[in-house]
Amino acid sequence: MRDSILGQARLTRRALGGAAVAALALPAVARAQAATLTVWHDLGDNGIAWFNRVGEAFAQVRPGVTIRSQSFPTDQWFGRVIGAINTNSAPDLIFNNYERVIRIQSQTSKVMDMKPVLDSIQDRGFLTEADLRVATFGGKMIIIPVQRVQMALGTRKSWLDKVGEQVPVTWDDVKRIAPKFRDNDPDGNGRADTFPFALQAARPRDLIHMLDLFTFGAGLNHTLIDPQGNIVIDEPQHAAVLTEFLRTYSTYRFVAPDTINHSFTEMYQVIEGGRAGMFRVGDWNVGRWDRPNILNGDFVSHPWPRFFPDRDPAVVIGGMRGVGIPENAPNRDLSIAFARFMLEKPPQQASLQVMGSAMRTDLDLGALSPQQQWFARAQHKLVAYDFPEATFTYYPELEAQYHRRLLAAIATPPRDHEVFVRDLAKDMRDTAQRLSRG
Repeated sequence: MRDSILGQARLTRRALGGAAVAALALPAVARAQAATLTVWHDLGDNGIAWFNRVGEAFAQVRPGVTIRSQSFPTDQWFGRVIGAINTNSAPDLIFNNYERVIRIQSQTSKVMDMKPVLDSIQDRGFLTEADLRVATFGGKMIIIPVQRVQMALGTRKSWLDKVGEQVPVTWDDVKRIAPKFRDNDPDGNGRADTFPFALQAARPRDLIHMLDLFTFGAGLNHTLIDPQGNIVIDEPQHAAVLTEFLRTYSTYRFVAPDTINHSFTEMYQVIEGGRAGMFRVGDWNVGRWDRPNILNGDFVSHPWPRFFPDRDPAVVIGGMRGVGIPENAPNRDLSIAFARFMLEKPPQQASLQVMGSAMRTDLDLGALSPQQQWFARAQHKLVAYDFPEATFTYYPELEAQYHRRLLAAIATPPRDHEVFVRDLAKDMRDTAQRLSRG
């Protein structure tokens, strides 16, 4: 398959002519010199493997150029990128989720505007208006979208068989199945150590990200605030999802008792340790979780449960990863050429195979596993997260305050959720109004 990717790169090279060559070209002296481009990301081993493949394909059209990618834990990635940009020692390119690049731009104001770069790419019809809106922050396009990320609900197949159930379609199905996953020893080890859900709650993005998935998966369009700045949590259907979500963490006992302290790492330990019956599964997870030493493919990916008769359950487009360039990148022109190249077919094909997601719609799906193909074909209903971070600069602070209130409601469940949601909505409106004034 790697040979096919490199073959596509050779075809791309032959096809580049006239304006395309001019668009990618560097001065003759620079073309004759070997160069190394450094990319910083937080994608781990999969990301390194992907960039190695992309680098091999890029070398077919740019002989002598090497791509060296470095992966850091997310918290370290923030510190290293911000520090390097501010000390004029930036990498050539940065790659991450849109909201993380927003944070880099907010703290440095030194991420390059990629709009002219995108305008120079003729083959970009697969990018949607929503993709481009997400990539824009503060009047600048700070990333070129490279990977559109899908997130579904995963349910253990063997557990369903053990308790005599089918894949849950509605929230009522979930509430019927969940106690069986908790109480009926679905893994057959003779111990009471299984949980219906693996979730997370420790930090604002942990908990609100889970609520995003339940909300958008139920077919709703916003979690906390809409694009006009209106708080939506006390609208009837939003309030219903929020109430059931909070009960999942508390009164229903559908999660591990210490979930209030779980972040991504702890949530993954519960999933990969085989202790959870239902969990978020991203298009990047299925390749790993198909392995015999992890979940051995013992799960079904499917849309989030239906909450309302008038709204179909959905899979959530919950993230957008893209490439940005620091304004003080050491090899700026070559970095621009590589950023353009990431939307070509060879790197997009490699992205789909290694990372599980891409942007193009004309890729070969034959080498993917059945679970990977399920995501790639995207024949299920898709609902896209609305990316409020790209609209409201104050959103992270608003979300942090919302998180604190929700954590308190999980730790000490309110006697009347309707009153709680109504009071919380009022507080969030007051907070949003204050934050919007600066």
